[in-house]
Amino acid sequence: MTLKITGRHMDVTPALRSYVETRFARLDRYELKVGSLQVILGVEKLQHKAEVTGVVNGKQVQAKIATTEMYATIDALVDRVDAQFRKLKERLVNHKPEKPKRRTVVS
Repeated sequence: MTLKITGRHMDVTPALRSYVETRFARLDRYELKVGSLQVILGVEKLQHKAEVTGVVNGKQVQAKIATTEMYATIDALVDRVDAQFRKLKERLVNHKPEKPKRRTVVS
């Protein structure tokens, strides 16, 4: 999974960038086809905002959140995206056709 991390009205420090990358790395456990996710971090007055957009298995994934602290915002954003990934994975697993059962013929 590739991440594009950009800052809106702020500079993205290397520490912040590595934190985002490590938090989003946990989403690899779902083994979905993720092209790239665009993460936008921003500050407006006292609100730290974060949003993510991307395409996963042909479905649009998008989440936005704002709190008073940037690291808490990133954690909440990853939780929301994690829920969307989990839902997509469950749909893939639950909608597989069942294997035909073997019948034994008694003669």
